[in-house]
Amino acid sequence: MKKDHYTKTTIEVTDRRLRLIAKSVSLDNPEEVTKFLADKEAKNSYIESLANAYFRYAKYNNIDWEQPIIKRSSQPPYVPTTEEITALVSDAGKKYSLILSIMKDTGMRPIEIERTKLKWFDLNRGTINVETAKHGNGRTLKLKDNTLAMLKEYIGRNNFGLNDNIFPKVKTMRRVFTTLRRRTATKLKRPEILKISMYSFRHYFATMLYHKTKDIFLVKRQLGHKRIENTLIYTHLVNFQDEEFHARTATNTKEALKLIEAGFEYVTEMDGIKLFRKPK
Repeated sequence: MKKDHYTKTTIEVTDRRLRLIAKSVSLDNPEEVTKFLADKEAKNSYIESLANAYFRYAKYNNIDWEQPIIKRSSQPPYVPTTEEITALVSDAGKKYSLILSIMKDTGMRPIEIERTKLKWFDLNRGTINVETAKHGNGRTLKLKDNTLAMLKEYIGRNNFGLNDNIFPKVKTMRRVFTTLRRRTATKLKRPEILKISMYSFRHYFATMLYHKTKDIFLVKRQLGHKRIENTLIYTHLVNFQDEEFHARTATNTKEALKLIEAGFEYVTEMDGIKLFRKPK
């Protein structure tokens, strides 16, 4: 797999999946593997990952095996609310508050956080140049001011080289996040918080970006997707009909420009007065 330029993470995951299969059946018996996958009680996406791992094993060992077609569930991902995201970020320690804030601001995948190097950041512009995972498109993403301040403090506390990975492995981050999520859900008596995963921050980012801009191609670029079909799901994940807004009016171009610069969006015009709004 190294010769075929698979990433270290893909190789490690493949090895882990194959070891799991080998505990129950012989890897050299494709019929047993097929039956194992058919009988496995797990999410279809996980069974598909097992099948993909065995497909690689069969390929490299010249085993004739027809990979079964595993239909993934069409259930949409859970999108947390701003309140839930804020609670998790607030309850985390300094390092994980920073990690979760970066994911909230940028929609980066957990594996992209793991691969983040110091040289990806432009601290003057407050941006990060992401080498996108899953063979997607690279992208430049903007950090909010409070996240940038946390990042500068974090870098200042550590002696990182430009090519160093500055955040933990995904496995470590998920273990810490699971503990944080349980603690926050218990403290707030909000069991629905247990449905949130690290990947939910990406779903939150994309959903909010589409709601704000209604530009599906911008969302596609920001997520690093190659196929628009992967992005379209974010156009209907959350119903914002009950959202509350600040409302303002403008009677001339100068007033309208000030409102637009302040983040207000144009709604309509009545009796010669332009109406604007932005979420509270």
